Amino acid sequence: MLRGGIQYLDGSLDGGAVENNGLAADGRTVGRNYSERWLNWNDLAVQANLEGHFDAAGLAHTLLLGVEFDDFNYDSQIDRSGGATSDFPIDLYDPVYGQPLPALTRTTTYDDENLKSYAFFLQDQIALTERLTAQVGARLERFEQRYENKLTPAGSWDQAHNAVSPRFGLIYDLTEELAVYANTSRSFKPNRGADRSSQAFDPEKGIAHEVGIKYELPEHDLSVTAALFHITKKNVLTDDPANTGVQSFKVAAGEARSRGFDISVAGNITPQWRVIGGYAYVDAEVTESSSVSMPTGTRLANVPRHSFNLLDTYEFAEGPLAGLGVGMGVKYVGDRKGGATSTAFDMDAYTTVDLLAYYPLTERVRLNLNLNNLFDEEYEERAWGNIWAYPGAPRTLQAGIAITL
Repeated sequence: MLRGGIQYLDGSLDGGAVENNGLAADGRTVGRNYSERWLNWNDLAVQANLEGHFDAAGLAHTLLLGVEFDDFNYDSQIDRSGGATSDFPIDLYDPVYGQPLPALTRTTTYDDENLKSYAFFLQDQIALTERLTAQVGARLERFEQRYENKLTPAGSWDQAHNAVSPRFGLIYDLTEELAVYANTSRSFKPNRGADRSSQAFDPEKGIAHEVGIKYELPEHDLSVTAALFHITKKNVLTDDPANTGVQSFKVAAGEARSRGFDISVAGNITPQWRVIGGYAYVDAEVTESSSVSMPTGTRLANVPRHSFNLLDTYEFAEGPLAGLGVGMGVKYVGDRKGGATSTAFDMDAYTTVDLLAYYPLTERVRLNLNLNNLFDEEYEERAWGNIWAYPGAPRTLQAGIAITL
């Protein structure tokens, strides 16, 4: 069977923003800067794969062959006003709003980047016995990356990498409904952008191991999966501990490790009642580092140790409410570090509750209504070091129409 697809994405972001430069020595005055940015990107992705079934050496094989091509382009320009803590100040405890915006006096970012990737992948699923199945595969890739620093031409560069990423897995069916599995794989990914010296980052390399158990009830479209995992990656990008003010430079951490377990459930409890949910415990930290401010044992930024989500939906099948669906979602995210440094601030845990409803007007038209963050929880969604924290969305009501052609 031959399958293929092509996708093209094009986007841009233009606009102004006020951002902080840092806290002044008095502990109450924040210096700010006004910035205007022009960001543009596009991405072309093409994929084709061929799947076939055959017998060889007395074993049944399912062979998958494929090729991929991706061409990503990104260019940006950011102009800013002054970056000192005395520039465009505001008092945290006695703020005066409506100050005139300062003049743009400097260009802090002006660059252009292109990343092309070519890939060939091969995977063979082999039925070793009636219950035991092996999966063997490999991905061959070539990456070509070009970075142009328009502020400092000497900081422009080109690089290319070739990589082979193998994977291997086993699945054993204990019963028709219950199976255990184990797999291991390697990964390779070029890091986009440049460091504060306009130098290229080394590519990210990783190895992952996973063992788990899966229970399926096809008649209920229900599955439950539990797994243990251990992932090690080298050259993972994280915020540069030396960043000040609005700087958003990255560094490649020597080595980071993520390990833990997760459990997920998805399916129908009854024909009308559907549940999707999961829990994860993740212990993610720096395991090798040459940075004094990011020592070994530092937690990775924005990664909670505990997270949980549950979506419950019920669709009426009979009576005047037939077709009406209602649901509730709950999400819990544990405390996180705002940056991968020994002095990073803590972001508190938070819980949000969402409500939803939908109703079909016809077979092809459906009304949707969502009330997100029902209790208007105030929380920090993620952070970039000790300088920026992105607030979560407040209570939001959304209505829409879905049309199936």
